[in-house]
Amino acid sequence: MNTRFYNARILTMENGFMIEEGELWVRSNRIVYIGTGKDRDAVENMVTWDREIDCKKNLLMPGFKNAHTHSAMTFLRSYADDLPLLEWLNRQVFPMEAKLSPEDVYHLSKLAIMEYLTSGITANFDMYFFRDQIAKASVDTGFRTVLTNGLNDFGGTVEEEEAEYLKFNAYHELISYQLGFHAEYTTNRSLLEGLAALAKKHHAPVYTHNSEGRPEVDQCLERYGMTPTVFLNSLGMFDYGGGGYHCVHMSEADLEIFRDHNMFVVTNPASNAKLASGIAPLQRMMNMGIRLAIGTDGPASNNCLDMFREMFMATSLQKLRLDDASALDANDVLYMATVGGAKAMHLDECDTLAEGKLADLIMIDLHQPNMQPINNITKNLVYSGSKSNVKMTMINGRILYEDGVFAIGVDPEEIYSIANETIQRMREQG
Repeated sequence: MNTRFYNARILTMENGFMIEEGELWVRSNRIVYIGTGKDRDAVENMVTWDREIDCKKNLLMPGFKNAHTHSAMTFLRSYADDLPLLEWLNRQVFPMEAKLSPEDVYHLSKLAIMEYLTSGITANFDMYFFRDQIAKASVDTGFRTVLTNGLNDFGGTVEEEEAEYLKFNAYHELISYQLGFHAEYTTNRSLLEGLAALAKKHHAPVYTHNSEGRPEVDQCLERYGMTPTVFLNSLGMFDYGGGGYHCVHMSEADLEIFRDHNMFVVTNPASNAKLASGIAPLQRMMNMGIRLAIGTDGPASNNCLDMFREMFMATSLQKLRLDDASALDANDVLYMATVGGAKAMHLDECDTLAEGKLADLIMIDLHQPNMQPINNITKNLVYSGSKSNVKMTMINGRILYEDGVFAIGVDPEEIYSIANETIQRMREQG
């Protein structure tokens, strides 16, 4: 499929936050040209177009990257709300998850993918069960997914994780895999030592939930006399980098480990606010040079898979936390939600819009009241933008969502019906 976008505003993220006007061409699954459309290179490389799209001065930009989520938890959306984190997990989430089948995860992942597309999310970093089914749902819909393992005391072995690492990194162009485990507090030392050895064997980064709630940190201090970050680092877990999801309750030593190991903090502000986990010190992290990305977390704890809401909360909570309206500039947050997420997920071929990069991009409708007048488009995306502004989402050169219509190979109503039947069956099981 060859697609020409013309009459566009283009935010490439290659040169900061400068917005250009012109054309963007996609040949198959790659961007082959960005420019005025009138220069010699454009004329010489003109191809036969399958579709030409007049952008009408709307904005083309890199897609958002959801750098931490549990997609198939869509079945628990608004099922287990208004509870503290550990009670929420142990009394509501874990018992229901035990009833999931692989087929359930396949369909529930599709439901999440649909929501990602409406939010302009072009890739996710998914930690959940039955990863074969997650991968199949992604490939069948055309979505890009980075898988990671939720290895813990309730299931999984280091040997199985290595097999998955090798399998999914050769599975399909839309699928990749990074080493991971659920959290220090759910994973015994022997498993953690085995995973650290596996990371060293493959020179691979490792990702995990880290210091999300105060009780988690306090319990680790009681067990090992160290915070989760310091303890895991003492095992050699982060010798080749990696990242932590949440990272709310971090000591100075924790932050130094993240900085020195070039690790990523993936913040989840809406989930942390809803579960009263706290506010991550993002401005402090940024000042230290720690790399940052944004994730929605799962739809049971958020409950919305909406990157616009995450961006607004990321910056506004920092301002409130520090009593400083200048804290965490909106452009920095936009970078976190796009390029930062891509870097955290090792998706270096679809982090920005540039010739030769993969065609993972979105179109933002600027012809809506919340985007007018046009004073500062990038900051307006963070402070005023919403899912209603996502006019189109393209992944790997395919338009999967446009003007409210999905092109993912399945009727949305079928997915909605299956999701409702799934949760009803689980409730009846008691």
